[in-house]
Amino acid sequence: MSHATTTGLRDSVPGTTPDSGRKTAGLSSRRLPRWAPLGFAAVAVLLGVGISSIAGWHSRIQWGLLSALFFLAISYVATTVVENKRQAKDRLATSVVWVCFLVAVVPLASLLWTTVSRGAERLDGYFLTHSMAGVLGPEASGGVYHALIGTLEQVGIATVISAPLGLLTAVYLVEYGKGALAKAVTFFVDVMTGIPSIVAGLFILSIMLILEIEPSGLMGALALTILMLPVVVRSTEEMLKLVPNELREASLALGIPKWRTILKVVLPTAIGGITTGVMLAIARIAGETAPIMLLVFGSQLINTNPFDGAQSSLPFYIYEQYKVGEVASYDRAWAAALVLIAFVMILNLVARGIARWKAPR
Repeated sequence: MSHATTTGLRDSVPGTTPDSGRKTAGLSSRRLPRWAPLGFAAVAVLLGVGISSIAGWHSRIQWGLLSALFFLAISYVATTVVENKRQAKDRLATSVVWVCFLVAVVPLASLLWTTVSRGAERLDGYFLTHSMAGVLGPEASGGVYHALIGTLEQVGIATVISAPLGLLTAVYLVEYGKGALAKAVTFFVDVMTGIPSIVAGLFILSIMLILEIEPSGLMGALALTILMLPVVVRSTEEMLKLVPNELREASLALGIPKWRTILKVVLPTAIGGITTGVMLAIARIAGETAPIMLLVFGSQLINTNPFDGAQSSLPFYIYEQYKVGEVASYDRAWAAALVLIAFVMILNLVARGIARWKAPR
């Protein structure tokens, strides 16, 4: 079709002028560059720091809040002038989301940086392979080996008990649960989710006093199981609900029993989320101190038997060293906190690797 014919067709359409295409192109080209948010942020930081310095404000929190307000204002005004109010509102909402994200990340990053910087000064091979046996508080020697063993054993026992129970409970609630029993189980799981750790420890302690059982790592693991079980049940239940019903129906249509469908179709499909939920539960209990104080009592010696005698754990070790109040004990507490963070992070990475390995192709 020739250019003249195209022009004639466009001119014949009501409300269309020859210059409308150029006007539309001109309007659509009025966009802020992609680097504009970074420029707005830089200008906002300069204004926030400058005005705070002139006003004599020494708090970095005040600097950050003022810079955030300037960032939102500059983003809205610049977008309104260059583009339009609709785009300005959209950019304002996006900027608010970014500001809230930074407000949430900054304390976490600060905490992580402080732990790493303070803990790395004391963390070494000696610290990981020695206990506190015979070491006084002001002395710079001693390590975390006995507490690391206690944490591994107590968390491991709690995971071995709660993971299968939580998985089976979630399967029952999603695949079979109906009627009053399912409602009662759901209710108790919701109640257990909000139980404080000290209450779980007191419950096991009452059993110990009635049966005259001595403190041990097993008793602490049972209290941790109470705290871990509802997290596993709830997370696994939500992951199983995400499995499409079409997969179940297709398997049942082939004549496969329901239990085999759950075992071969449903669980492999949700294995990634289930593993992540278990890791979240482990992270939930790895830092608990109150049940260990009540049921395990703590120990300066290496005890590899969780069924006999007092043990220590990383959270209890951190509390114990901080309570001493010496410079050397503070260093040991920070190093133990770094070990605890690394322990949870390694478990998380291992869980993600297993979930990716077992995920259906």
